[in-house]
Amino acid sequence: MADIIKLLPDHVANQIAAGEVVQRPASVVKELLENAIDAGADLIKLIVKDGGKALIQVVDNGTGMSETDARLSFERHATSKITNAQDLYNLNTKGFRGEALASIAAIAHVDMLTRVESMDVGTHIKIEGSKIMAQELVATPKGTSISVKNLFFNIPARRNFLKSNQVELRHITDEFHRVALVHPNIEFHLYNNGSEIFNLPKTNARQRIAHIFGSKMTERLVPIGEQTEVVNISGFICKPEFAKKSRGEQFFFANNRFIKSPYLHHAVVSAFEGLIKPDVFPGYFVYLEVDPKSIDINIHPTKTEVKFDDEHALYAMLRSTIKHSLGQFNVAPVLDFEHDPNLDTPYAYKEKGAVLPKVTVDAGFNPFQQESSGGKGSTTYQKQSTKGWEQLFTGLDTENLDSFSSVEIETDTEVQGRIYEQDDKEVQTGITFQLQRKYVVSTLKSGMLIVHQNRAHERVLFEKFLGEITVKEGVSQQLLFPLELTFNAMELQVLQEIRESLQSVGFAFEDLNQETVKVTGVPILVSESGIGTVLDRMIAEYKEGIEESSVSQAELLAKALSRNLAVKSGEVLDAESQTALVNDLFGCKEPALSPFQKKTYTIITDSEIDKKMG
Repeated sequence: MADIIKLLPDHVANQIAAGEVVQRPASVVKELLENAIDAGADLIKLIVKDGGKALIQVVDNGTGMSETDARLSFERHATSKITNAQDLYNLNTKGFRGEALASIAAIAHVDMLTRVESMDVGTHIKIEGSKIMAQELVATPKGTSISVKNLFFNIPARRNFLKSNQVELRHITDEFHRVALVHPNIEFHLYNNGSEIFNLPKTNARQRIAHIFGSKMTERLVPIGEQTEVVNISGFICKPEFAKKSRGEQFFFANNRFIKSPYLHHAVVSAFEGLIKPDVFPGYFVYLEVDPKSIDINIHPTKTEVKFDDEHALYAMLRSTIKHSLGQFNVAPVLDFEHDPNLDTPYAYKEKGAVLPKVTVDAGFNPFQQESSGGKGSTTYQKQSTKGWEQLFTGLDTENLDSFSSVEIETDTEVQGRIYEQDDKEVQTGITFQLQRKYVVSTLKSGMLIVHQNRAHERVLFEKFLGEITVKEGVSQQLLFPLELTFNAMELQVLQEIRESLQSVGFAFEDLNQETVKVTGVPILVSESGIGTVLDRMIAEYKEGIEESSVSQAELLAKALSRNLAVKSGEVLDAESQTALVNDLFGCKEPALSPFQKKTYTIITDSEIDKKMG
């Protein structure tokens, strides 16, 4: 039998390795930024075009490489970070596998310019699909500049799986944040299609967070800190009142490396127990320093998932540290023994509203009539002097006056009787009613209709907003005083992307180029107090939705608006609202399903009821 096992060619092996190292443009950004930091740079520029598909360039002022090192850096398993297997358990650098540049060069066009400070000239290397096209000496500044162009040019199937430019840029920005947050002593710049998105000067950790997520963030941060033999914990948590409906600013760093840890995330959330609602997420920036020998970062190719030796102790320490900070900075509620309980509103009356007094009028009361005490219709009122009262009615025909009063009373009685008869008739025909503040129930000729109020309203609003975005005829409610809201650079980028669609449904903005945005108009269904919450949720849901599906921007926004503005389960609806909801639902094109593909109503037939009754 002939031998069938053979060694793969280097270019094929590199493409296979690239499948682990490079999933999308953001993966290239991560590897190149980490290499620049390991090179000791204190100024790093990231330049991106078309979401990283056309160009990713990282320029740093680090140590640079010699001519020989520059050539060897593109070989497989070539690295300056480790020398033997034991170094894998005592890592103090970021890039150590020696496959990053080789894998990137296998699926892109790469240009590298590099020079060490002691040399007068540097090296220029040009590679296309693992093939070295040119290597020459050039004049270049100290440090390294790597340009990665036409990613996946030789693997069309992988390139087709990339998302839109906006989505890929969002992933790149996320990686940029993860590196910049943990290195405040390095100056970072991010450029996209020629415009500067981030300019982050050297500063401290708190100011770096503010530069990335907006100046308002400094008011929301509460510092945490604890030093033990197992771990040193530092960083910041966001105050409970700024917890968001979506996962926003949540970062864990272990030994200056971004990590993902659902276990430690649970420790943070449990520390906020009782301070935030169950369906919201707190923001945090937690920096952990542990012994490199007690952490394994090789369990996942992207090195974002790690394994700690003693996770249980780490969980308990992190939870207690956050609880301590919440109490120390008066964020958590405390007992006040000097408080006077007599000044509090009684508990039974706390949730009660003001009750208007009812005024009753006795239509048969006659102030001029006196009856014997104890008789039927007796009154305690007594007129001291009624002399001369007849003169008030001089010239009036008292008989006509009496007849007029009796006719008026009879007419009122007839109207009153007719109203009650109509009400009885409507009840018999079956008006809708609310069940458990969740369903609207109505009768049909063939049985009973049960409508889920939240899902039904989502369907109604979805089709309404989708039509307004498409036709661009949304009604806007102008605000008397413009509302100022603060957004970070990424949120502003999303708002600029969806601005036209938001204006179609009724939102109006003065300017979207500054950190503070003035909102001058909103859709009729949005309350003034809920504008900020609605926009925050829409931005978060749009970011999540566009990455998970290929539906249109209009449909994503209509879904987000309908989810946030629809009637929720638990809300009380009056009879008119119940009837209007049922009528509007069956006026929709697809009344059976909500925008999120859940049933909006069900029908229980007479026969089904008869079967259940036996």
